[in-house]
Amino acid sequence: METRTVLFICVENSCRSLMAEAIFNADPPTGWRATSAGTRPAAAPNPRTGPMLAELGLALPDHPPRLLSPELMDEAKIRVTMGCMDDASCPARLKVLEVRDWSLEDPAKLDDAGFQRVRDRLVLLVRGLRTELALSDRRANDLRREPAR
Repeated sequence: METRTVLFICVENSCRSLMAEAIFNADPPTGWRATSAGTRPAAAPNPRTGPMLAELGLALPDHPPRLLSPELMDEAKIRVTMGCMDDASCPARLKVLEVRDWSLEDPAKLDDAGFQRVRDRLVLLVRGLRTELALSDRRANDLRREPAR
């Protein structure tokens, strides 16, 4: 089975998208994996991202913040933005591809409680996405197994 990719996108790839990638990959649906990138990646993850993930028993992804590339966009089956589709930082191409936007605040600008709220919201959103993908795959497999009438 081919592995399909969910691409989490934000501006700096230092908080939201890295957390979403780590949360998703902790328990991905069969045949799925996540990655993340930013339109203007930071030099390093936000210093609070790792500790916030550690509170959930998770680690940062093994890549630094990275630039969103056409290859990453093309490889992704699902693209999810974190609420940063502003014209100044988001490539226009995102507006013509199927993209989901989760409209999350940038936790780098919040206190620790706010950072945790964003992280906890990501946990719920990623859990819902994993369930949606698993159910969709199950329905597709069931349809393929049904005898023709």
